[in-house]
Amino acid sequence: MVYNVFVASGTANEPLADAIVEELNKLQDENTPYVDEELHVSPDAVVRKLNMAVTHFADGEIQVKIADCIRGADVFVVQPISPPSVNDFLMELLIITDALKRASVGRVTAVIPYYGYARQERKAQPRTPITAKLVANLIQTAGVDRVLACDLHAAQIQGFFDIPLDHIQGLYFHVDYLMKEGIVGCPTDLTENIAIVSPDLGGAERAGRAARMIQNAVGATDEPDIVLIHKQRPRPNEARVLFTIGAERCKDRLCIIIDDIVDTGGSLVNAAGQLRNNGAKDVICCITHGVLSRDAIHRIRSSEHISRLVITDTIRRELPPLSEGERDNITIISTARWFANSIFSIHTEKSLGDVFRCEAGYMKRV
Repeated sequence: MVYNVFVASGTANEPLADAIVEELNKLQDENTPYVDEELHVSPDAVVRKLNMAVTHFADGEIQVKIADCIRGADVFVVQPISPPSVNDFLMELLIITDALKRASVGRVTAVIPYYGYARQERKAQPRTPITAKLVANLIQTAGVDRVLACDLHAAQIQGFFDIPLDHIQGLYFHVDYLMKEGIVGCPTDLTENIAIVSPDLGGAERAGRAARMIQNAVGATDEPDIVLIHKQRPRPNEARVLFTIGAERCKDRLCIIIDDIVDTGGSLVNAAGQLRNNGAKDVICCITHGVLSRDAIHRIRSSEHISRLVITDTIRRELPPLSEGERDNITIISTARWFANSIFSIHTEKSLGDVFRCEAGYMKRV
């Protein structure tokens, strides 16, 4: 039974929070995917968005005021630590959590669709901070009891927390999209017409998981081939493609690039160009977090190499109108259903493995 549950939202991505509330209340339908027959929600057990105001004082300080009684409640705070105001959104999350704890909330789960500072997860050079760990410390100190994150840039970030952390892999969104759009689906196509591409060597494991997930989803005997692109970063937000491992597997195939973050888009456009040079007939990019800094949108829309870029709504994004010479090749898909099912499982103390069964041998289609 779902009861005394609220979804709270800072200002980082209110549309996603609203969509999650809507999806949570749909879970009363017995035909909703991933919901066990034992877990029906009673008609009067409606999940509500917390009545809360997040404002600023004249000097820029953040003020939070909660109007609802939340004593003993289970509250899920949806707040990506994302552009365009990474630091403000982090502070909002901390201050909202403090307000909830001082109002005698039962439990606070921070739902962090995009974990800012995740790319500073190690000391890449001498005398540099590990900011991803610092952010984890701040979140715990504020009083968060549990974290629900999505496609963390580095797996070790899960170990930065001393509280439970549930991790949604972005691959589920992408495989679901590829299946629904009919881009993959025929078992015989996988080894002959499709290649899964990692745009850097660090993403090889992710590409391998994607290949297995697609194989399981379509019931194929073999996995699609893997292609790895090796690049060099002379400085932040700049990359140069050096060579491609498995370049011969690109010829006359649809190449699907899988990654977690697209920032300035330079690496992605260069990788797509390299694949085309190796004979790829088409390039589709499935990226979870669309940071899209600077002129990334124009760069991608103007690229003749990228047929389609698929990103999710983990970061709030409104695409500008098309300019001359640009193509409508960016698609944003919703993650609300996946977050809602995860929240439902956490609240009812059920296994999230029942929600995300894919590499275990199959993937539920919805």
